Amino acid sequence: VLVSALLAGGAAAGGVFYLGQGAEPASTVEVRATTTIRSAVRDIARLEVTEVNVEKVVDLVDRQKSMFGLVETEDAMLLVASGSAVITVELGELGDADVRFDEETRVLRLRLEEPRVGPARLDADKTYVYRRDTGVLAKRNEQLEGRARKEATRAIEDAANTPEMIDRAKKQAERQLSMLLTRAGAKRVIIEWAKRSDPS
Repeated sequence: VLVSALLAGGAAAGGVFYLGQGAEPASTVEVRATTTIRSAVRDIARLEVTEVNVEKVVDLVDRQKSMFGLVETEDAMLLVASGSAVITVELGELGDADVRFDEETRVLRLRLEEPRVGPARLDADKTYVYRRDTGVLAKRNEQLEGRARKEATRAIEDAANTPEMIDRAKKQAERQLSMLLTRAGAKRVIIEWAKRSDPS
């Protein structure tokens, strides 16, 4: 608006107005993703890329003493557990700097946090107490089965959270995102992985 006013003023005065040819002002060109591409990324929100199925046998023993500490006894349990954990990639909270799209080349660049392992789930139909042995003088520990299930859940999550499984999840996520986002208009999808900001 200011340049237009100056040009109009110069013409009215009958003179010639020249724009200076000094040093060009510093500028930063930022290419932002279009609404369609950004919406496609945000709509995905959470991508479930890999499901890890694990079978685990948990052997727990509650050692006790009875008869004034003179006799050792135990309450033991053998739990057969079957369950799974899903490895996911979060996209719902990506910022503007994490999603960059070049309109000319149609190349989409994503900066994502590493895949994370979700809470393990035990299969109720395949998880059961195989054996329970409570000594004659032992007190039955009613918390033992719950403890065994927690140990099984932790073991499943540990099995899913290995470098090998995380790398496999990355490759799967790259394939899925490339397929989904090329359908949304990108010709190429480049993914950069960053360390997670919080522990899984």
